[in-house]
Amino acid sequence: MVVSDETPTTRTPTIAVDAMGGDSGPEEIVKGVARASLDTTIQSLLVGDERRIQEILDGVPYNPEQIAIEHTVEHVEMGEEPKAAIRKKRRASIAVAAQLVADGRADVVVTAGNTGAAMLACSEHFKMIPGVRHAALASVYPRHTEHAAQDTLALLLDVGATVRCDATELVQFALMGNAYARRVSKVAQPRVGLLNMGVEETCGGEVLVEAHRRLRRIESINFIGNIEGNELARGRADVIVCEGLMGNVVLKLLEGLAEVVDDLAGVARRENWRWKLGIMMLASGFGKTRDLTDYAAYGGAPLLGFRNLLIKSHGRSNALAVHNAVKVAAKAVRDDVTGEIAAAIQALG
Repeated sequence: MVVSDETPTTRTPTIAVDAMGGDSGPEEIVKGVARASLDTTIQSLLVGDERRIQEILDGVPYNPEQIAIEHTVEHVEMGEEPKAAIRKKRRASIAVAAQLVADGRADVVVTAGNTGAAMLACSEHFKMIPGVRHAALASVYPRHTEHAAQDTLALLLDVGATVRCDATELVQFALMGNAYARRVSKVAQPRVGLLNMGVEETCGGEVLVEAHRRLRRIESINFIGNIEGNELARGRADVIVCEGLMGNVVLKLLEGLAEVVDDLAGVARRENWRWKLGIMMLASGFGKTRDLTDYAAYGGAPLLGFRNLLIKSHGRSNALAVHNAVKVAAKAVRDDVTGEIAAAIQALG
């Protein structure tokens, strides 16, 4: 979504940042937070090995008045089994970050680390919004725009928090995604679509048919019906709802496409002039495909359903991605995304 570090709300949020998470932690994580300290008013609380964090900060420009460190040496590796890691490492950086938010010392968590561990840490330390049955992990990605004032980023949820869903959960995901898009994108009536195998309301089996029926009756959201996979990169829907299994497959497919594009470009550079000419002619299209997974540009996406927020960044996040994730997190707090979700769930009854 369009990210600005300044909004008309009151206090400055404090972001608990898992400094040890991700493929490039703590180096790129700390550099991203340092960058945010120079061009925003956001307060950051870096959670991790204090000595390593301070060494990195000493090598880059930063504002010490906006960065504090919460020391812990434990962290969850990207390849670790989440349940076992969280159980064994009670002072893991992601667990400490979540505890800081639960205790009121920070307002939101940002992590590029192990996704499963992040969700478990939230489940352990955060309370669910009343009425919400399951959390939903969202993903944002660039797409074409087709309407005036439409955000350049779409929101897809769930992408892995709830593998299989019933109709009630899909409806709640729609309400949560709608609330996030309204608050963060500033679009009064985001277009909400249900990802399905066809546009007809009878497609997809009992669960999707029932979810479609319920969503059509909710006046508080702008439900546009079913959308198919080939419409994901277009501007027809601003919020796309699906169960976690399907959403995760879609997300990995988009990432795979970007990798294929990079591989083709590399091959072309090594081949004859015909290959190079062909790649030059397709350069614009390749660039648009690569943009679909430009995680550095948007920073991260939320885990929705808890009273507190977590912004999950890509595991390969660089300093720019972390910088943007911190800004997204602060904006979500300032714009009271969780309050909007709670009101929507309560109104549904």
